[in-house]
Amino acid sequence: MVNGTFSRSASARLTPRSVGSPRVSAHRKWWVAPGPSFSFLAVIFCLASVLLVVGCVIYLYAFRYPSRGRLVAGFYDESDVCDVFDGSWVPDSSYPLYNGTECPFAERGFNCLANGRQDKNYLKWRWKPRHCDIPKFDVHEILRRLRGKRVVFVGDSMSRTQWESLICMLMTGVQDPKTVYEVNGNKISKTIRFLGVKFQTFNLSVEFFRSVFLVQQGLPPTNGPRRIHMTLKLDKMDEINQRWIDSDVLIFNSGHWWTPSKLFDVGCYFQVGGVLKLGKSISSAFRMALDTWATWVETMVNTNRTHVFFRTFEPSHWSGLNQKACEVTEQPLAVAKANDRRATPTSALGATHLPFLIAATGVFLESPMLGTSLYSLIF
Repeated sequence: MVNGTFSRSASARLTPRSVGSPRVSAHRKWWVAPGPSFSFLAVIFCLASVLLVVGCVIYLYAFRYPSRGRLVAGFYDESDVCDVFDGSWVPDSSYPLYNGTECPFAERGFNCLANGRQDKNYLKWRWKPRHCDIPKFDVHEILRRLRGKRVVFVGDSMSRTQWESLICMLMTGVQDPKTVYEVNGNKISKTIRFLGVKFQTFNLSVEFFRSVFLVQQGLPPTNGPRRIHMTLKLDKMDEINQRWIDSDVLIFNSGHWWTPSKLFDVGCYFQVGGVLKLGKSISSAFRMALDTWATWVETMVNTNRTHVFFRTFEPSHWSGLNQKACEVTEQPLAVAKANDRRATPTSALGATHLPFLIAATGVFLESPMLGTSLYSLIF
């Protein structure tokens, strides 16, 4: 099982010192060679230190970051190393994993076939890592292992559609669709901050909280410039964060709203501790927001129970001059387009990037999406 450790900027806590560092040199003293008994103790100490280091490495590799190796249950390796991100899309006639037209929780706007798309081959792609196989999604086993659990998605529309996709996938293993319902009777909408679907037979809740920035939005200080209509408080988590804590699986995403058109162009600027930060760049603000998020996870979430994931950034799915038309593609992209790449990659941010996407490999609202199966979460 993957348990994430979250660390803020390493440079803030670790200051490497060379042998010639002033601090090292200041404490260097000459000494006389010790006797035999001292040498014996030194050897014992060195051996114990080596064992401790080796033990730590094994622990980190096997238990903290198993996604990079053979230790994820259900993965079938062809070599000693398995990197699930190193691979390619392969055709698979057994896909898709669900019918988006028949799923009541799939938004019509994301239902390609219902909106007139004629071809279906784009649904039949599966991600294949180069050196291992990802086990096929077994909905009955997944539902059995998720019985009595609470799965929570937090983020923007990408998180919401992934939440919808997971629900549709799980519904293929439910005998009576009426036992699956939105807890407040709401229809799926991008304007609602909370959506929760209950699988009554399995006492399973799969929920979505809309929090596009993860940090708190609010009114600007009264003495601020008139062009500022709202602020992002980079040092404070979204005020609904308490509702995320009591969960078994917690999946975050953010990034798509950290753009000038979503921020500065609408009068939204940054604030820290009651002080406006008008000169702060978006990439710097995003870094600070994720540092706040990482601190929140470290201090508020019991990671012995809750498995926390931060989802990777996705390429744009828009096209056209106004960027409001769907990018209709038939083949997987070999590489991301230049305008799809972030100036600040998630892995370079202060918070540790957790290397799993939550969607099972295959169809994501009728479009393939890189990921791993839910086996990585609950096995």
